[in-house]
Amino acid sequence: MAYQIQEVKTRADIKAFHGLPFALYAELPHWIPHLKQDVEKVFDSKKNKAFRKGEARRWLLKDINHKVVGRIAAFYDQKTANSFDQPTGGLGFFECIEDKEAAFLLFDTAKAWLTSKGMEAMDGPINFGEKNAFWGLLVEGYEHAPAYQINYHLPYYRSFFEAYGFRTHYEQYVFWRKLTDPAQEVFVRKASMLKQNPDFEVRNVRGVSEAQLAKDFLAVYNAAWGNHAGFSPMKLAQAQAIMKAIKPVKDPDISLFAFYQNQPIGFYINLPELNQIFRYVHGNLNLWGKLVFLWHKWRKTPKTMFGVVFGIVPEWQGKGVEGAMIKFAEDTIVPKGNYVDTLITWIGDFNLKMLRVCENLGVKKQRTLITYRYLFDRSKPFERHPFIGKSGNSSKT
Repeated sequence: MAYQIQEVKTRADIKAFHGLPFALYAELPHWIPHLKQDVEKVFDSKKNKAFRKGEARRWLLKDINHKVVGRIAAFYDQKTANSFDQPTGGLGFFECIEDKEAAFLLFDTAKAWLTSKGMEAMDGPINFGEKNAFWGLLVEGYEHAPAYQINYHLPYYRSFFEAYGFRTHYEQYVFWRKLTDPAQEVFVRKASMLKQNPDFEVRNVRGVSEAQLAKDFLAVYNAAWGNHAGFSPMKLAQAQAIMKAIKPVKDPDISLFAFYQNQPIGFYINLPELNQIFRYVHGNLNLWGKLVFLWHKWRKTPKTMFGVVFGIVPEWQGKGVEGAMIKFAEDTIVPKGNYVDTLITWIGDFNLKMLRVCENLGVKKQRTLITYRYLFDRSKPFERHPFIGKSGNSSKT
């Protein structure tokens, strides 16, 4: 079939870009659309700092009758592109009808544009920005509704990526646990030992100012992720922006920090699982959507809390801080009865320490996603993401 590629430029193109998933997923009961406002921020150079050293393009694919049957975006950020063995860009927001020819044309378009920008490989499907959103291809767990900003895909997409030549760079796991399940003995034991130290404390963020939260978050984040490939230290302004962004939705009782001598050494940041509200706004947080959101927030509709990020500074890793925070959550969050279960944001298969923490916690793997990589030079040896089991301890990858 003859297909035509068209770059997204006009308002009508943007509307079609957001409209395609509604046609493709119409019969799937578990699918919840991403908020179009969230997606548009990715492509707004005034709101996405990745544009400072990068570019992004997106395209529609139309059939002979001018019907939109596919979409894709490609992007690169020089800040991270050159942190690999070869300059590596990305593709994302891929959606397509069940036609390999159509899918390959979308991949070819992304590849050609990235090649013209000096890239020698592409990862996908990923985000033009932080890894906590829109990252990875869903390959297991279709029977579960997606968490906020976690990708959900049609099962046949995997065959498209792998037939084209993409290979698994790493797998990503999302875990689930009932909050009423008691903490494992190893956590209780380590938490009890730390509790005897008067210089150690775990507390939630109720009553803590945004300014202080930003400073505490920054201190732990930069220490905990400093050994990750391609890591760039976060600046205070970024931490402040994060705290400002989550303020409208956060529950101060479910975000926890650990301190030693009043200095932050770990955090376990949770938010209400927002897709349990956003499923009612149909992908559009317009005025009506905001009213619906406020109604469900007031009603405390979300019964799942979502573990956004979990980190411990290196010198305190393996000493029971994670156990102390999890035991604190059990003792302070469960009795209130507002939440019944928890999701833990995706953890890369290379992050062996955090996978061991999850194993000790007794969580269950709920879904699997894959971040693929495609090397433009097909003769070049392919390498998976290196393991960080001996020195890393964080769930953000």
